[in-house]
Amino acid sequence: MSSHIGLIIVGDEILSGKRADKHMPKVIELLAARGLALSYADYVGDSPERITATLHRAFSSADMVFSCGGIGATPDDHTRQCAAKALGVDLVLHPEAEALIRERMQDTAREQGVPYEANRPDNVHRLNMGMFPQGARIIPNPYNKIPGFSCNGPGGGAVHFVPGFPVMAWPMIEWVLDHEYPHLFNRSPQTEQSVIVFGAMEAVLTPLMQRIEQQHARIRVFSLPSVDHPQYGRHIELGVKGPAEDVPAAWADLQTGLHAIGANCGPELVRKLQ
Repeated sequence: MSSHIGLIIVGDEILSGKRADKHMPKVIELLAARGLALSYADYVGDSPERITATLHRAFSSADMVFSCGGIGATPDDHTRQCAAKALGVDLVLHPEAEALIRERMQDTAREQGVPYEANRPDNVHRLNMGMFPQGARIIPNPYNKIPGFSCNGPGGGAVHFVPGFPVMAWPMIEWVLDHEYPHLFNRSPQTEQSVIVFGAMEAVLTPLMQRIEQQHARIRVFSLPSVDHPQYGRHIELGVKGPAEDVPAAWADLQTGLHAIGANCGPELVRKLQ
């Protein structure tokens, strides 16, 4: 598996603005706590064609990808079917998922004080939530026992499917990280060091940025301009980020370069990325 980590967020409600996405900042937080970082995120509405294409791309990669939403059993939930199509396999009732869903239905009946009727149409329909692509493995759901699922892709990576509800999705994502990827935790600490530059134009700073990246292969240089910052006003935050052991030398070269062009530098900022 590559070191890239992706996030797919499914649902018209996110793209229409009916609901704000909370998954990406939380996933960034969960990853950072383990020394990992998010590489990319895709937002896709409830279009089976687009979901299938997005998942096909994810399965073809060597990445660790989390997909949030669309794994229920209502007509606007397409993710399970699209995952099977993207993999070219059938949807099958996962035996462990079936057992957990039946257990949940029995719990609900007991809570409501009514008998559990396994063959009641609505209970039979609920088993659709356990229809996963052939070969999938389950992700436990501590909230209501209805599991998510993981599938390996031909590219060497895996996509992990969880519900759209944060109360379920976030502990399920943590479970996947802690059970499947602990060997990747804190493997390459990343840091970022930057400085506030006043009165400079990005075009003037660009040659220096290019030179730093050419001289330090594992370092990325960034420039974040601001025109109305409440504390610094118009400025550029200029910095370097990358492996912790490579940042000091690149940072020293950046400082030397800024001094050489007479840049008006303000506060320095240091941030641990992983």
